[in-house]
Amino acid sequence: MAPRVAVIGGGIAGLAAAHRLRRELGDSATIVLVEQSDRLGGKLRTVELAGCRYDVGAEAFLARRPEVLELASELDVRADIVHPGAVSATVHAGGRTRRLPGGTVMGVPASAESVRDVLSPAGAAAVRAEPDLPPVQLGAADVSVGELLRARVGDEVVDRLVEPLLGGVYAGDANRLGLRATMPALAAALDAGAKSITAAAASALPPPAPADAKKPPVFGAFRTGYRELVDRLLIGAGAEVRLGLPVRALARTGTGWRLEIGPMTAPEFLEVDAVVLAVPAPAARRLLADVVPTAAAKLGEVELASMIVVGLAMPPGTRLPAASGVLIARGERHADGTPFTAKAFTFSSTKWPHLRGAGGEVLLRGSVGRFGESADLRLDDDEVLRRVRADLAELTGVTAEPVDSVVVRWGGGLPQYGVGHLDLVADVERAVAEVPGLAIAGAVLHGVGVPACVATGVAAATDVTRDLLPDAGRGVGR
Repeated sequence: MAPRVAVIGGGIAGLAAAHRLRRELGDSATIVLVEQSDRLGGKLRTVELAGCRYDVGAEAFLARRPEVLELASELDVRADIVHPGAVSATVHAGGRTRRLPGGTVMGVPASAESVRDVLSPAGAAAVRAEPDLPPVQLGAADVSVGELLRARVGDEVVDRLVEPLLGGVYAGDANRLGLRATMPALAAALDAGAKSITAAAASALPPPAPADAKKPPVFGAFRTGYRELVDRLLIGAGAEVRLGLPVRALARTGTGWRLEIGPMTAPEFLEVDAVVLAVPAPAARRLLADVVPTAAAKLGEVELASMIVVGLAMPPGTRLPAASGVLIARGERHADGTPFTAKAFTFSSTKWPHLRGAGGEVLLRGSVGRFGESADLRLDDDEVLRRVRADLAELTGVTAEPVDSVVVRWGGGLPQYGVGHLDLVADVERAVAEVPGLAIAGAVLHGVGVPACVATGVAAATDVTRDLLPDAGRGVGR
């Protein structure tokens, strides 16, 4: 009998899993994709802004990882991938906006010279003196990014460089994020024998390219937004899609799994041979509570951050800074003492030259929300928009009325990779792997970026295929 598989969660990890399952299991398999919300894509969301298809969730992917590029080739959309223009990012810290310095690993400097434009003289002196401190000794332990770096290179490096960069990825607090999960290259350098933070950063940096060498792009995006990828994945998966239906319970049966889906007053029951669980940590914890309690308990330890994305379409001819965007350090204020609401702006039409409104409008986005700071997230949309526009005016001088705007809220959208996160994930995956016909995927595992989520979806599909087919290693339909 042809296998039946349920994929719970219609974000990028779930879609990648469904697509891979179809390739592995062939046309005869039944794949049911169940998504609680009324749309697919999860944190990938493309909207219309001034007549342009514009991403208001994940904006780009790391092009140095292969997963999205390989998937785009499989789906015949590789030609739709674009790369940023030749502009640099900036950071607003210490009351000034400066170019984001090179020679760092996620803001951790290899030398004081590389970051002196962003730091005060005292802050640069702390970095310069760091190699003379006693050697760093991590052993096998993990440590808070903020705790380690504040003690070694000073508060300014954390507040003005590291946290704005980590905040862009996790919306997190450097004092609560774990080094090994969020800065693996730095941790690896320390494990390999680097005695100081600056030495570790220096060894983790890629070797300088020859002057005449063309640098490969760091980031990529889809010309008409991530919706193209989502649509192609859905077509490739050939799945039966059930939208707007929460999965309320998951139970093992004698031959597979039983899902209870839909409203409590009129539940449906779905019988399948295997399940891929590709939902945020709280939902995964709830569904695994009875079937894999060890994994559920671990997932309950993961904290989440929320954020808001504000998309703005400014009148044609609006002049933005010659930068890809600006990061805003925690605690920065306007000249009149008003705190910034936004944590970052992306100058989309500068960073991605193809992005313009239908009438030539200039597009940009502001991001709001840091872990532990919830007051701004409780503001209504009009007030968020007003404050973000005020922040934009303070940073750039742009005061024009937007032609179009959109406010999108991502509640609990970003898992926080706390101290010991890698061990937590290993425990979860070990416990789930002991249960036949069950696999887990998503941003809570091995990275919040799109390539990392795709990788977990593919791995989960491979795991359940191995359980379903005695000859799963070769796959069907490849």
